[in-house]
Amino acid sequence: MSSQFQLFKHRRFSAMFFTQFLGAFNDNIFKQALILVLTYTAASQLGMEVSILNNLAAMLFILPYFLFSALAGQIADKYEKSKLTQFIKLLELVIMAIAAIGFVFEWYALLFVALFLMGTHSTFFGPIKYAYLPQAMNKDELVGANGLFQMGTSLAILVGMIVAGVLTQLSQSLYWISATVLVVAVFGYLAARYIPNMPAMQPTLKINWNIITTSLSTVRYLYSLPFLFFVVLGNSWFWFYGATFLTQVPEFSKVILNGDESVVIFLLTLFSVGVSIGSLLCKSFTKNQVSLRLLPFGIAGLSIFAVDLYFSLSALDINVNNGTLLGVSDLFGISGSLRVFIDLFFLGFSGGLYIVPLYASMQAYAPKSHRARVVGANNIFNAIFMVTSAIFAIVILNTLGLSLPQLFMVTGLLNIAFGAFLYIKLNKHIKHAVIQTEDEHAV
Repeated sequence: MSSQFQLFKHRRFSAMFFTQFLGAFNDNIFKQALILVLTYTAASQLGMEVSILNNLAAMLFILPYFLFSALAGQIADKYEKSKLTQFIKLLELVIMAIAAIGFVFEWYALLFVALFLMGTHSTFFGPIKYAYLPQAMNKDELVGANGLFQMGTSLAILVGMIVAGVLTQLSQSLYWISATVLVVAVFGYLAARYIPNMPAMQPTLKINWNIITTSLSTVRYLYSLPFLFFVVLGNSWFWFYGATFLTQVPEFSKVILNGDESVVIFLLTLFSVGVSIGSLLCKSFTKNQVSLRLLPFGIAGLSIFAVDLYFSLSALDINVNNGTLLGVSDLFGISGSLRVFIDLFFLGFSGGLYIVPLYASMQAYAPKSHRARVVGANNIFNAIFMVTSAIFAIVILNTLGLSLPQLFMVTGLLNIAFGAFLYIKLNKHIKHAVIQTEDEHAV
């Protein structure tokens, strides 16, 4: 069985992989740099609470997914994907130029505009890349390609955040940030130039520019395809779950582990590497088949290691003098910390086993003519679930007054209930989805 890394030899895969990797990388350099600037500089200059500014930034980035995902799906179904991607990457260059001006002159309103525009850029690119894969890949390459894409996205997010942290520590940091996001945008556009032509799936489609009616009709269409509807709910649950955990990492690194900034990066690395390895192994575990057989293992792992994280964190006894923050090497010397690290790694690993089969199923069973619109509907639900995760965490931690370890345990227990519901529904509807797909191929 050939390795999925052989796909990098083919331009039809590698060009889109590096285009999406650089896009996610740039997103996270810009977002994280902006959050650090807002936290350490802008809040005091503007006389505003850090939490208000950071939550505003998060909302502005997610808002375009609500507004434009359905429209983006229509456009990706109607037009040829390589030219469309190149156009969107040119827009990224313009957006990053706006961001650079905002950073250099410390015009925070302009940076918020750039953040909204980058969210919009990501919204329009998402349906293209996920509808592109089943068009460009052979059927026995789809799981491996999705595994590599998921690995690339996880690493791009992590490395982007690390690079942003390094850049903000340099002298003249705002100039370094500006130059970096512009250079990465240029490389993203150059990568997009190598994407081969992919014919439009529905060139005669008449686009509805009304974002409200378009969104409603796209969601209604998804609901008419029960298997895909539950696949999308499963995808969105992953984003709810991941956001619930990863948002809390800085706080539990500092408050529970008494760790410094290096500990935050280390914990994020453990989770991201776990997701990457789990994603890559999906190809071997499923023998290249688009299958849900790994889903129960992913669901079980996400619950087992979340509940164990509660017990491992609760059992920790960390005494520090004079409020000294510990580094990664210091924590390795503390009894019980290794168990925390193992839990986080296997949470990510289980997430990889969970999400890759769902993305591959969404692509394989979505009607060809509506594939990008199904991805657009998926993005709408992802955004809803991510916002819900923030509200959920606030209710658990602030309203109910539970601790961070208790939040992780509650999330793990909820995952058992949701996972069982999801698996039952998917198994109920998959036969009909397979028949529909076979009928479509026969036409």
